[in-house]
Amino acid sequence: MTSRIPRSAPVPASLPPAGLEGLDPSFSRLVRVPTSGGPAVSHEWHLLDNGARLAELGVTPVGTILCVHGNPTWSYLWRSLVSQATDAAANGGEAWRVIAIDQLEMGFSERAGQPRNLARRVRDLGDLTDGLGLTGPVITLGHDWGGVVSLGWAVDHPDLLAGVALLNTAIHQPAGDAIPAPLRATLLRGVLGAATVTTPAFLETTLSLAHPPLSDEVKAGYRAPYLEASRRGGIGGFVADIPADESHESFPELERIAEGLRFLAVPALALWGPRDPIFGDRYLDDLVDRLPHADVHRFESAGHLIAEDVDYASSVLTWLGDRGTELASLGTAAGNPSRFAFATEPVEEELDPDRFDEGYVKPVKQGPPAGLFRYLDDLRDSADTALVEMAPAGSKTPTVVSWRLLSKRVRQIAAGLAMVGVKRGDRVSLLIQPGADLTAVLYACLRIGAVVVMADAGLGIQGLTRAVRGAWPDHVIGAPTGLAAATALGWPGQKISTAKYLKPVRRSLDVAYSLGDLVSLGVEEELPELPSPGDTAAVLFTSGSTGPAKGVVYTHGQLAALVDALSAVYGVGPGTGLVAGFAPFALLGPALGARSVTPDMVVTSPKTLTAKAVAAAVAAVDATVVFLSPAAVTNVVATAGSLDDADREALGGVTTFLSAGAPVSERLLAAASALMPGATAHTPYGMTEGLLMTDITLEGIRDAALSLGGPGGVCVGPPAANVSVRISALDESGEATGELSDAADITGEIVVSAPHVKDHYDGLWLTERASRRGAVPGERWHRTGDVGHLDDQGRLWVEGRMPHVVVTESGVVTPVGPEQRFESVFEVARAALVGVGPRGEQQLVAVIETVPPAFRVSLANSALASAVRASTDLPVAAVLVVPHLPTDIRHNSKIDRVRLGAWASDVLTGGRMTRP
Repeated sequence: MTSRIPRSAPVPASLPPAGLEGLDPSFSRLVRVPTSGGPAVSHEWHLLDNGARLAELGVTPVGTILCVHGNPTWSYLWRSLVSQATDAAANGGEAWRVIAIDQLEMGFSERAGQPRNLARRVRDLGDLTDGLGLTGPVITLGHDWGGVVSLGWAVDHPDLLAGVALLNTAIHQPAGDAIPAPLRATLLRGVLGAATVTTPAFLETTLSLAHPPLSDEVKAGYRAPYLEASRRGGIGGFVADIPADESHESFPELERIAEGLRFLAVPALALWGPRDPIFGDRYLDDLVDRLPHADVHRFESAGHLIAEDVDYASSVLTWLGDRGTELASLGTAAGNPSRFAFATEPVEEELDPDRFDEGYVKPVKQGPPAGLFRYLDDLRDSADTALVEMAPAGSKTPTVVSWRLLSKRVRQIAAGLAMVGVKRGDRVSLLIQPGADLTAVLYACLRIGAVVVMADAGLGIQGLTRAVRGAWPDHVIGAPTGLAAATALGWPGQKISTAKYLKPVRRSLDVAYSLGDLVSLGVEEELPELPSPGDTAAVLFTSGSTGPAKGVVYTHGQLAALVDALSAVYGVGPGTGLVAGFAPFALLGPALGARSVTPDMVVTSPKTLTAKAVAAAVAAVDATVVFLSPAAVTNVVATAGSLDDADREALGGVTTFLSAGAPVSERLLAAASALMPGATAHTPYGMTEGLLMTDITLEGIRDAALSLGGPGGVCVGPPAANVSVRISALDESGEATGELSDAADITGEIVVSAPHVKDHYDGLWLTERASRRGAVPGERWHRTGDVGHLDDQGRLWVEGRMPHVVVTESGVVTPVGPEQRFESVFEVARAALVGVGPRGEQQLVAVIETVPPAFRVSLANSALASAVRASTDLPVAAVLVVPHLPTDIRHNSKIDRVRLGAWASDVLTGGRMTRP
């Protein structure tokens, strides 16, 4: 393939021209080193190296970061890391030497005019580090095909290696899988030379992949070594060396490197741009499979040129700082070889070949019931009702499932899943509406140790696609609409349908099996041993109401602890009838031993739930516990007039009513309680990362209202059992910098700890790191992103979200307290407080819904504006009236005040009066 590339005449190495944007010319140097494995020749390299600057500073580096660019970039890609690492050393931080190379035939290194395959490039890099006399510890850092080259060096130099770091790259090209479409197009006969060498098309296309677009100055920096066709031969040669199939000469080397990673035990970091059309998430999935211990962070806004899209350099240096002591002990003669060299077995424990063979699970003796499966096992012979689905698809009557049937279906589906290749640790995306099918499939997956991936359809197609691709499931189980979306949008994973289809439909949806097939295959109920508490159980996605939805990882032990907490706080257990208008709690019913019912509603739109539907659900299972989201409660109260005597009698048997997911007002909770006069009304505080942190009753809310003062907020009660709550105080800039404290009347970020708090965020290492900032080592704490305070009785008050804190010239303002005061005005139905202007000088703006609702956006009339201003002692610069405040889909109540503030700023500076 390399014969199709126009040959270039030899060109000597040179220094880059002065004045390239962001590149300090003093870091450039030329180095000539001999080449191994052939005639006695030498080549001259250009590289960026801050070693001399560190020597001038009088600091000794703790190690070296060896940076390898891909195609068609050069060492310019790493300029920010070289500068930031040097600045850190100059300011007393850890001193890392950074060597960023230009590969031969690329950048400003020598062009010998000879093709260089992957194996040769790996040896070239080894020749250079030998010539430099490089000693450990060394961290490799690579991007694009430079990632493969850097990992080849890593595999070959275990005595120097202390860690590996990667930006978007491809470690392996599976046999039978096509390489990315843009590369296939470039490799076409007649296209390759023209696209990569004769013209700068390949280079320009790559530079167009940045998000946001690169400045003209930065583009000029990348173009600098490739201005003439005579200097672009290496670009074409690099593309030609892509091992598109097993026949390619570089395929064996790629295989060698890829397999070698499975035995690499050093710390690893992967920073990824999921918008990459070349190296997408499937390559990240393969990388994590080979380096399961890697720290991974996906930057949702970033793509192929992630080094330009985000501040990757700070991320790398942060990671090195966290790992400092550990890395310093590796890659040196004094290091422990077992930590950085090859082990006799891969790092992660492999599945026992005697128990697992191509997905078939050899039966083992059943152990005692445990964790989430206790009642499914205890009640496996019971004819009592386990769950009711009030509005199953395609039926006019409810579906009633006994414990006997549910337990049997869970076991059969679990065994069937194992038969079709679903293994412990495999990820299974569930695209099924809450109900009997979802419950059976969920527990079947958990039973065999598969990891369920749950993303709310309320995220919308774009958000759901981002979530599913980010989790990269091995299998997808779905209803028709979910499978159609998965197929059309290219979501990964083997497809399993909830219903049987005719062959043409099955082929169009790429369906391999149906649930009926799984039941037939699993009829003997041959199951593996139960998962252990530390095994990963689920990835649950947040609502996306305050940014891209995040995958929250729970272990079996953490989910079991959540079940225990719910049982302890609300007395839910065997014999309890549970109406769950909030999907997560419907799915926990079998683990609690409760009879659970899904009411007639559109699950992705909670406001579709009516009072009559709640009453029917209560009657169906003789429910004593009702759990609804605040949005659902609003419509239930609004439709209470449709209730008849039988409905009211059913609701009168409810003893516990809960509403959570967003702050619930005393007025709304009281209205709902009036429909269930025998119930104690609770509003728990929690989030996807920890579903039950505090709890308060309606009476508790009323009692707290008597002591309302200071910053105000929503009182969500004292911590629940086994939960600790602390506050990290806000500083004058509105950042939560204070030590964790349980002192009263300190406003700051709410930080929680409990056995049922999440394990970590999926593929969001930096986000997870931030969520544990300031925690005691060895303890699992979570920074909620909410802001609030504890009072002198230990009750927690929520004052808003951290991103919604407003910083004025007079100080920090949290939004919920002022909003409550705005809502005390008779004409105000709901209010939001936002900040307009630069942080530190923000002006306060009230955005309100009125009674009756307004028809259009406008400034409040003078009387209403005066009343709103008089309700608070804060200086309100403007009052805007809107027909409706924009809320998230899942809760229909969470307002993104950052976005609303940007809208208000536009309106108040002369923009159109459009709805927010």
